[in-house]
Amino acid sequence: MVKVTIDGKSVEVPKGAMLIDAAKLAGVSIPTLCYLELHGDLSGDNSSCRVCVVEVAGRKNLAPACSTPVMDGMEVKTATDRVIGARKVNVELLLSDHAQDCLTCGKAGKCGLQDLCYQFDIKETPYHGLMNSFPLDESNEFYVRDNNKCVHCRRCVNACTAKQCTEAIDFANRGFTSHPATPFEDPVKESTCVSCGNCVSVCPTAALMPKSKEKFRTWEVARTTTTCSYCGVGCQMDLLVKGGKVVGVEPVDGAANNGLLCVKGKFGYDFVNHPDRLTTPLIKKDGKLMEASWEEAYSLIVDKITKTKAEFGGDALAGLTSARVTNEENYLFQKMVRAGFGTNNIDHCARL
Repeated sequence: MVKVTIDGKSVEVPKGAMLIDAAKLAGVSIPTLCYLELHGDLSGDNSSCRVCVVEVAGRKNLAPACSTPVMDGMEVKTATDRVIGARKVNVELLLSDHAQDCLTCGKAGKCGLQDLCYQFDIKETPYHGLMNSFPLDESNEFYVRDNNKCVHCRRCVNACTAKQCTEAIDFANRGFTSHPATPFEDPVKESTCVSCGNCVSVCPTAALMPKSKEKFRTWEVARTTTTCSYCGVGCQMDLLVKGGKVVGVEPVDGAANNGLLCVKGKFGYDFVNHPDRLTTPLIKKDGKLMEASWEEAYSLIVDKITKTKAEFGGDALAGLTSARVTNEENYLFQKMVRAGFGTNNIDHCARL
């Protein structure tokens, strides 16, 4: 552990921690675009946005808090006029090469750049004539890529490389025309992208947006944390609900997924809203399937199993379980079949 003083407050932090982590322990909030606590530091060694700069005693230049490791006895100031001024200029420069369609942008209300402009009271940028004009890439069936709204935070690249390990994208070109791209600037659909959507989840602006069939603002949706039902891993996610309808999914930092999802968990939620989806048990009465309560359904199942076992023996019964449930649930099910039904007729479907 090392001692660091931040804005006059002394804190002890593990050796090797970054200043931005030490500031959090001291109760000091440092603005940033490239650093994302949910996944650990996604900024790598890039310190891309430079919005988190701070003053360190004894150093001439401002230091990026997200990539500057703490040292014992370090004294840091996070809110001097010099620091605030530098942060504001950096945000203004980011805004100068950013589409100005905030009124109709789907990310409004949950945009990192918009939040920083509000924080630093930036109504417009003094730097003009710097706009890039990148083509819109809509080739992927799940999300849209608009590099005209990219702030070069590198979250998408680092998430794809360090977390997803797909390495489908990286930054192309240098300087003003630098931008995230697939190899040879091919459309996303023709790259090695697996459409997991983790780049979309970590993007702070509308440079990466899901192709949602429903228009919604972030403040219009209710969030319900749940477990993904596509496999037994147990990934945690938030269902975004508007008007009683699921309109999107966001990953949660659960023990099984650490803020990541696969393509099914991130984008495969439409079945929830399908009109043919069963939402209540059905029991056949007089040759027709009729809606029933869970109590009725369980009673019927127990009655049929009991009678079948009594008349024909346990081997007349069988159980089939699914990869969509957890290992623990599969274990309990096979134990019920073996111990309760009295048969080893148990199988598992690993195909979805």
